[in-house]
Formats: sequence, C-alpha cells, structure tokens
Amino acid sequence: MKLATLRDGSRDGRLVVVSRDLTRATGVPHIARTLQAALDDWQHVGPRLRDVAAMLETGAEPTERFHERDALSPLPRAYQWADGSAYVNHVELVRKARGAEMPASFWEDPLMYQGGSDSFLAPRGPIRMADEAWGIDCEGEVAVIVGDVPMGADIDTCREAISLVMLVNDVSLRGLIPAELGKGFGFFQAKPSSAFSPVTVTPDELGDAWDGGKLSLPLEVDLNGEPFGRANAGVDMTFDFPQLIAHAAKTRPLCAGTIIGSGTVSNKGPDGDPGKPVSEGGAGYSCIAEIRMIETIKSGKPSTPFMRFGDTIRIEMKDADGHSIFGAIEQTVEKA
Repeated sequence: MKLATLRDGSRDGRLVVVSRDLTRATGVPHIARTLQAALDDWQHVGPRLRDVAAMLETGAEPTERFHERDALSPLPRAYQWADGSAYVNHVELVRKARGAEMPASFWEDPLMYQGGSDSFLAPRGPIRMADEAWGIDCEGEVAVIVGDVPMGADIDTCREAISLVMLVNDVSLRGLIPAELGKGFGFFQAKPSSAFSPVTVTPDELGDAWDGGKLSLPLEVDLNGEPFGRANAGVDMTFDFPQLIAHAAKTRPLCAGTIIGSGTVSNKGPDGDPGKPVSEGGAGYSCIAEIRMIETIKSGKPSTPFMRFGDTIRIEMKDADGHSIFGAIEQTVEKA
C-alpha cells in the first residue's frame, strides 16, 4: 500500500491512497482524513486502507490524477522526528572533516538526535536559506514511521512497530554545526526543516528488498542533474531500524507517528576505503560533506562546494524493474 498527503489548504493536508505506479490516487475521508489520524488507529484503519488500495489497482475505486508536485511530506508535521546515524562510515568521515576523533563506542551504540518536526518541507518545495555561508548540504536517507512503542521495547517489538517506510532529505548547515556542537548541547540551528518523499509505503510493497530492518536498494542522489550518489541503503548499515527504534525507546515510549531516520546512507569502497564518486565508477555519496572529506584526504582541501542558491537536489529509489517506489524528492535552494 502506498499513501500520500495532498495539499488542501490545511496544515496537515488530506490523506490519499496512491496506485503502485504513482499515477492515480483516491481520497479516503470516510476512513481517515490525515495520515496521523490513520496511524492513531492503525490496527483498524490500516486494513481498510489496504482494501481501498486493492480496489484502486483493479479500477474499482474513483480516482484522481496523482502529481508528486501536489504532495506534502506524508506527515507535514509529526509528534516526533528522531534521526540516527546508522552508517558509521558516514559518521567517521564527517567527524574527520572537523578534526574530531571517533570513539570506538560509536560502532556499538547508535548516535541519534531529535530534530524539529513541526514544519517539514514539501518534497518538491524549495530549501530557503538566508546565507550560502551556512554550508547548505543535502543528506539522502531512509526513514520509517512507527506505531506506538512502549518504553524499553525489545527488538522484535520494535520490528513489528514499523508501519511505513519513506525517503528523507535531512538538510544540514555544515557551517553552523561545529560551533553548536562545541557548546555541548547538540544540534538546533544547524538542522533546519527536512523533506520526505511524496509517498510512504508499507513494508510489504518493498518485496525481498526489505528484510524487516534494512532496505537493500540503491539510493539515487542527483545534484544539478548529475549522478552524485548510488549507495545501497542495505550495505554498511551498522544499526538496522529495529535497533534504532529500540535506542529511541530506551527511556521513553514512542507515540504512533514517530519518525525514525537512518542517517545519511553511506557505503565504503570495495577495499574498505572511503569509496569513489559515481563519475569514477563508485557508489558516490548521499551528502556533500563526505566527498569534501575525501577531497581533503587526497589533496589537503575540499574542492566541491556546498549547495548554492539555484542548486537542485533529487533523491529517489527504484525497484528492481526501475520503477520509482516513493516518488522523488526534488528541491532547489533559494534565498530566503
């Protein structure tokens, strides 16, 4: 089942069920007006939405044309957005970029920060920033939406709590991160609003690519129309989603609609090296900070700039037959 939230003039939009080929949709106000309302009663609402999805595929439901440009993030705002760093290769590279050593514990206990969840960007909406000097970066990620998770939940409970899967562009302002972390109190200004894919899907839509905790497909990241990243989201993922959810729920319950992110998808090279750009036959990168670090290692300084006004980032994932699963996040940086 595929779900989306379309603009209707309200903050939370209206929930629609989307066809597998992302061309058609049908509204479900008689079942749940918003995705959050559906998640609040997922046990009863989920099966009803699945019935609609089945009828949509057979033509038994009235439909409207689905346009990704009309979609908001599936949850335009959420009760909680917690982003992990499941790809420790990414953490290691980015810490090197700011001269910080990586403790050995990072391979055993995931990092996680609590992001702002009151105003997510639309997947085709602009990234508006006041200053290019802030170091505007994209971060291509996978995320899950969970149902209610009790405090201290075990791994199996956390696995069963995964209701939906989607993609993320976790916007980061690299120029602001060092000073904020230097205060010893975490991210805030350096982590503005994120954007999620036009469509979110139930795990069964992912077939064999989903093993209950990891999504093993390449994440396609294009920068200004050129291939930038093709890292496989199921490779080099040190902590899977049930582990990330359990980490988040260690000292608090998670309410239905909580979003848990994977962190930037990142693959090592075949010999354990940091990997090569797509243009050189490698898997590339899901954020600019990684290639800048590799350039620094090779030549003493980075040569790839962070995003500037007018730059466009596109993030998408396709199935084995080359069909888009979640639709595409495509955003252009604009001056606020």
